[in-house]
Amino acid sequence: MTKRWGGVLFLFLWVAVARAQEEPRHLRDVVYGRKMGVALTMDIFKPAKPNGIGVIWMVSGGWVSDHKAINPQLSKYFTDRGQTVFQVVHGSQPKFTLPEIVEDIHRAVRFIRSQASEYGVKPNRLGICGASAGGHLSLMMAAYGATGDSGAKDPVDRAGSQVQAVAVLFPPTDFVNYGEKGRNALSYEPLKPFRHVFAMSATPTDAERERIARTLSPVYGLSGGSPPTLIIHGDADTLVPIQQSRTVIDRLKELRVPNKLIVREGKGHGWAGIENEIPLLAEWFSEHLGALP
Repeated sequence: MTKRWGGVLFLFLWVAVARAQEEPRHLRDVVYGRKMGVALTMDIFKPAKPNGIGVIWMVSGGWVSDHKAINPQLSKYFTDRGQTVFQVVHGSQPKFTLPEIVEDIHRAVRFIRSQASEYGVKPNRLGICGASAGGHLSLMMAAYGATGDSGAKDPVDRAGSQVQAVAVLFPPTDFVNYGEKGRNALSYEPLKPFRHVFAMSATPTDAERERIARTLSPVYGLSGGSPPTLIIHGDADTLVPIQQSRTVIDRLKELRVPNKLIVREGKGHGWAGIENEIPLLAEWFSEHLGALP
């Protein structure tokens, strides 16, 4: 009887270990930078068999970022395909402004690239994604990702912040022409709760609004070297008009950069069942990053 139960226990443990080896490894609170006494962290979800693709997910809504919003279930859509996921928490508004937040994302991408081999990722197979503000930050890296400083004292700063693919949902892209030509988002009433994020002076001039809006709009930084971009957007979105996504797609077409816009009819700023869109993001990364060296 003892031998029998001993054999059953051994089999149970063997199955448990085998299953554990197939589950993604979750690394919590990995520090990628520090500023003003604050540690900038990310959670990393590493699949059992990484395929070299790294997916950087922006944990951001309204440019607010919170560790409580890290979502292991979301990562599973990617890790099931062998993609390593980096859920990045940035310095959050209102303490930090949008220009400061963008710098956090540059830092996060540089950190991931500099540590790529540790996480089973190829440094030139990085995709970035997010929704709404997270989509905006993703496209800022697509537009303004930069090479590293080879002479930097910090080895992280020697790595570049470029990404090789983008897949986002309903992102703001052009604050100069928000929803219609000539409408500056910094004067647009529905975005009034977010004006402080743009780091304007107390009494901004029209010229200041124009400069800030343009600087923080990814559409003006796109080039022929920008990465393949997928956007999913609802055509009933009143907070971020679908015109924002069409503007970027039109620009990418002009530049002959691979692109795709999926329009969800009657959908607003987020919708029930939106998790069903995540596999499309993962497939985009598989398609555009899988064959890269």
